[in-house]
Amino acid sequence: MSNQRAIGFIGLGIMGRGMAHNLLRAGFPLTVWNRTRSKMADLVAAGAQAADSPAAVAQQSEITITCVSDTPDAQTVILGENGAIHGAAPGSLIIDTSTISPQATREIAASLSAAQIHMLDAPISGGSEGAENGTLSIMVGGDAAQVARAKPAFEAMGKTITHVGEIGAGQTVKIVNQILVVGNMLAASEALLVAAAGGLDLQKALQAVEAGAAGSWMLSNRAPQIFVRDFRPGFTIDLQQKDLRLAMEAADQLGVPLLATSLIHQLYKTLQLQGLGGEGNHALVKALENLSQITVGE
Repeated sequence: MSNQRAIGFIGLGIMGRGMAHNLLRAGFPLTVWNRTRSKMADLVAAGAQAADSPAAVAQQSEITITCVSDTPDAQTVILGENGAIHGAAPGSLIIDTSTISPQATREIAASLSAAQIHMLDAPISGGSEGAENGTLSIMVGGDAAQVARAKPAFEAMGKTITHVGEIGAGQTVKIVNQILVVGNMLAASEALLVAAAGGLDLQKALQAVEAGAAGSWMLSNRAPQIFVRDFRPGFTIDLQQKDLRLAMEAADQLGVPLLATSLIHQLYKTLQLQGLGGEGNHALVKALENLSQITVGE
């Protein structure tokens, strides 16, 4: 019998599934819930318990982790009719690893605090690979004592865990992260188009630049997929667009112009209009291919 804290996990999508499996591998007793019940099957087979609602997950768990798509989803699974707040015991902890509005995060935390439930906002970065391999970057907002309490769980899911400030700060850092991600992807896409138009060996061109000042995670991990026209999502365009909307809303409130980010948002919109919203965010290159009539790779 494990002596680890009982953990609940709500939301078993591209990211959540891998994170939950890593918690099981680390020996945590795990209770799971997902809106689409079939997504619980492989975790149950691996030793998790299935619950009938987010409230039932929280009832079985000292720490409940949520990983859902957007702000309304997080509000529903935490505060809704069958939300975690209705099952969580006073003194327990809810960790939201979704990417949602910083203001909504603070409002959720206030509702939980009124019920004597702690909250951390801990959005994640690293793609599906990071979720599967337990190498995510996790940016955490909230009380330091609760961060320490959650640290063993964070270490099962991620490699870089950074306490960045008070509640809501994690979401603001995630916005910073996403601005950098899409900016890197746009730069990589433009560079790869020049390489393709110039008749270069794409693999050799990548090898020549990725270890230098031009290198980035997006370039090293997504360019090889572009070369072979593999646009399966580590993170979908639709989810990336949701994050960019959050970024532009937050920047507007702060009085910060986001020139390149706004442009990238519009380029992704052209791909969504073509029905490509379920492809990986590295399919940004297709928007530039459409403009140039040049294709990168095979």
